[in-house]
Amino acid sequence: MAIIVNMPRLSDTMEEGTVASWLKKVGDKIEEGDILAEIETDKATMEFESFNEGTLLHIGVQEGETTMVDELLAIIGDEGEDISALLNPTAAVEETTTEETEAPLEAAAAVVEPSTASIPDGVIVVTMPRLSDTMEEGTVASWLKQVGDVIEEGDILAEIETDKATMEFESFNEGTLLYIGLQEGDSAKVDDLLAIIGPAGTDVSAVAANFSTTATAVVEADLTETPKVPAAEVKETPKAAAAPVAVAIPNTTGRLHISPLARKMADDKGIALNQLVGSGENGRIIKRDVENFTPAAASSAASAAKFVPTGQEDFEEIKNSQMRKTIAKRLGESKFSAPHYYLNVEFDMDNAMAFRAQYNTVPDTKISFNDIIVKACALALRLHPQVNSQWFADRMKLNNHVHVGVAVAVEDGLVVPVVRFANEQSLPQIGAAVRDFAGRARNKKLTPQEMDDSTFTVSNLGMFGIESFTSIINQPNSAILSVGAIVQKPVVKNGQIVVGNTINLTLACDHRTVDGATGAQFLQTLKGFIENPVTMLV
Repeated sequence: MAIIVNMPRLSDTMEEGTVASWLKKVGDKIEEGDILAEIETDKATMEFESFNEGTLLHIGVQEGETTMVDELLAIIGDEGEDISALLNPTAAVEETTTEETEAPLEAAAAVVEPSTASIPDGVIVVTMPRLSDTMEEGTVASWLKQVGDVIEEGDILAEIETDKATMEFESFNEGTLLYIGLQEGDSAKVDDLLAIIGPAGTDVSAVAANFSTTATAVVEADLTETPKVPAAEVKETPKAAAAPVAVAIPNTTGRLHISPLARKMADDKGIALNQLVGSGENGRIIKRDVENFTPAAASSAASAAKFVPTGQEDFEEIKNSQMRKTIAKRLGESKFSAPHYYLNVEFDMDNAMAFRAQYNTVPDTKISFNDIIVKACALALRLHPQVNSQWFADRMKLNNHVHVGVAVAVEDGLVVPVVRFANEQSLPQIGAAVRDFAGRARNKKLTPQEMDDSTFTVSNLGMFGIESFTSIINQPNSAILSVGAIVQKPVVKNGQIVVGNTINLTLACDHRTVDGATGAQFLQTLKGFIENPVTMLV
């Protein structure tokens, strides 16, 4: 049976989403857990995975297009299945039956369960929200309101612990907190009963006892939109009779108290946050403060609180490029999947400096310290194939060829062109290749093939004066070498303190493939080549 996939709420303040890219196309087979698309929210671009399996029958939002949360995104079902009724909501409403469907939010054909049909007027059922894209259940870390408290729109009800973080959960309704369904420390699935808000004194014991997550009449599915049910059954929520009149309180603490929704609304309207005066708890700025904002009111509030700091938050939003998204994805996968450890060494560079100066006296020849290090790494890797390896779930691949990736900074991030068979190339050949790669990388002229198949990576920040740093492994490599600046300092030679030149190197290793002793032995071999570079010519 066809399943409607709606635009998901991938952040707590998300109201609409943009499809950055589709990773599946109509006709593709979908397995549970497959990534359907990349969705751009108000906070980040996230992968959206399928919780169902079948054939992708329809795509409702094209790449680059935007739609509201819970609007039709795609339809998954059996191959060849007729979905015309789902694409024509008006007809679907007229033909609605009480048969259950597998669709998570088929709003046009929603069936009102008896449990919600008896919900008193003005009562709002608050369910466990989905506050992250992978959240399946949440834990109440703490309640900031108690039963009997008057709730204003924008008040923080509780702190909810998700699978990713502990987040403040604010109310989008007002009234009296009549019932708490989970105590602090208790957990529940997304959309399970969390609390009930309504007019003071209302008996909601029957509502709590009979609550069903399949009921969609006046239950807030995600607490930001009125559920989509037949118009005749929508109940308008009256204002709580006991709600107090909101009083604007100037913020005198120097710390900005503002709800996430209010902040986003202010940003969208171009309102400076320091012009707003909060009417929520302890001067907290909430939704209605942004909606009711006028420049005159802001001037009056400012004169009443002249001692408030006058600094203005300012920022510029830059849309993430595809390169930046890819870097974030790949490095995140590497950092959180490969168990990194780091080995730090300091090498004497006096001989290398003398070697380079003499080598560059040859006409039309110019090599850099980085070229020397790349060549030394390539030769050492041939002697230590485990450092030149790759990890797979069922095997380890020991590479006998050496392809050294050289990290190059570009405007949008970082690229890693590859010097192939680096151990077989001369120092001038390596230098020419790296200079060519760097120039074309900055002009975005590198081909994908020139950035594939590295077996080891060198990252050099020495030219920026960085003395020591650690890098994230460029998977599927098993290691990456971080190269610092050459530093002149006092060193001990032959029992005497003299002026020397040293360099700090840090080898990051994947412990699944490279044991500590193996990494140390590689660095000993590397030390021999770098401190005596003439041996690389033998």
